[in-house]
Amino acid sequence: MFEGQPKGLYALALANTGERFGYYTMLAIFSLFLQAKFGYTAGETSTIFGTFLAAVYFMPLVGGILADKCGYGKMVTTGIVVMFIGYLLLAIPTMANMSGKMMMFGSLFLIACGTGLFKGNLQVMVGNLYDSPQYSSKRDTAFSLFYMAINVGALFAPTAATKMTNYVLEGAGFTYNAQIPSLAHQFLNGTIKPEGNAALASLQAAQNFAGDTSAFCSAYIEKLSEAYNYGFAVACISLIISMAIYISCRNMYKHADYNSKQAKTVNHNEPELTPAQTKERIVALLLVFAVVIFFWMSFHQNGLTMTFFARDYTAQSVTGINRLGFDVWNLVLLIIAVYGTFSIFQSKTGKGKAIAGIVVIASLGILAWAYSAMDPTINILPQIFQQFNPFFVVALTPVSLAVFGYLARKKKEPSAPRKIGIGMIIAACGFLILAIGSMGLPTPTAVEEAGISPDALVSPDWLISTYLVLTFAELLLSPMGISFVSKVAPPKYKGMMMGGWFAATAIGNYLVAVIGYLWGDIQLWIVWSVLIACCLLSALFIFSVMKRLEKVA
Repeated sequence: MFEGQPKGLYALALANTGERFGYYTMLAIFSLFLQAKFGYTAGETSTIFGTFLAAVYFMPLVGGILADKCGYGKMVTTGIVVMFIGYLLLAIPTMANMSGKMMMFGSLFLIACGTGLFKGNLQVMVGNLYDSPQYSSKRDTAFSLFYMAINVGALFAPTAATKMTNYVLEGAGFTYNAQIPSLAHQFLNGTIKPEGNAALASLQAAQNFAGDTSAFCSAYIEKLSEAYNYGFAVACISLIISMAIYISCRNMYKHADYNSKQAKTVNHNEPELTPAQTKERIVALLLVFAVVIFFWMSFHQNGLTMTFFARDYTAQSVTGINRLGFDVWNLVLLIIAVYGTFSIFQSKTGKGKAIAGIVVIASLGILAWAYSAMDPTINILPQIFQQFNPFFVVALTPVSLAVFGYLARKKKEPSAPRKIGIGMIIAACGFLILAIGSMGLPTPTAVEEAGISPDALVSPDWLISTYLVLTFAELLLSPMGISFVSKVAPPKYKGMMMGGWFAATAIGNYLVAVIGYLWGDIQLWIVWSVLIACCLLSALFIFSVMKRLEKVA
């Protein structure tokens, strides 16, 4: 899996890991921050969340066009600096007034612009590493490894956000409770109902707050908002690390920092395409872009409605074997065991197999000890669920590569477009699990007005299972899609076409808000069913144009 890859892959992947750690730390708590600090409704939060994600993934189109003219490396460096300024502004506590909102929106704009300059252009350089005949056969594997590195950063992000939240709240004598922010805002703006008032009084008593209700509501909102500011500050630190890696390792990848014009002057073997061939390739890419819109519309519910579901409908504590999954270091041990197991079978020497076996036994032994030392009951925060997707990505990547490697040797490996179609069907299955788990639950409006009984909260297994199935879909779609773009894009439009991939992702992310608008009086199983239908229709579309796509693949 790692053999024969150019060193530049690891340098660029690690630089991206640092940046993604900061981004996903921010994203894990962003929708919670919007509602806790500013009291935004689910619909308002959905609009801001969807628009921000759309901007983050649309700006790489602009960044790609600039890089095609000015160079990819320069744009990546500029992007890191701009993102840093954006995260720094977001980390500064402000009042929940108009100036505070303007500063927040300004920081989001800077983060989106910086990401646009950084993200797509870094991936173009990864693709350029594999234009050489020496490495061309390893392109799909390389993007799977690159994607895995992204998720290593994302794996630790929810834990970082959770640690910051607990640190600030505990310092103020509070503990996290998902129902308090909404009820506190309702009390302060005078819209709270009698049943909500009763629930708030009970929650205040549980927090051992001696002051009046108004003081409690203001203090809790202030401290929770400050906790989220600390979480955003983590992104600033991660970007400093990312910049250090990118600059210090430049010698490993600088030969891949070229655009179409530069390629001709340094004798890179870029293929010459006729206008008809160029058009054919662009049309094929646009067809794929049309499909991935609906995948990202569905998948990025993890930061919006799936986080709402974790906050409002999922048990806030775990017992038994489930406790293992809510400590990120336990997940790391599981990942080590998985990779060690693969090394046992893939090592070519007896010594290598023995070392891998020792690593597996040691990691499982430490995991068993950690389990025995855990508290019988562990309280969990809603953002922590977002660590399961990157965990599954990292853990399952070697499985995915092994399966497709076996199929490739048998000359039966599906094409990248076919993998995307299969991924859409699997995504539909993921939301089917969540739809079943949501049967019989009260509507979000009912929960907002009166809270929800602890007995009505569902098992975390529903969300964890959904994340598992969605990860299978993601592994078939995202790294394969990026690889497809880097391979098929006409040379002089590489940056633009990679930006086009992100522009399609941007549209999908903007449509994330559509599902947020349904979060109110509609039964939850209907909300998830909308996503099921979108995924299945997208799969039907891509299979209907499969011959055209496979012609250029």
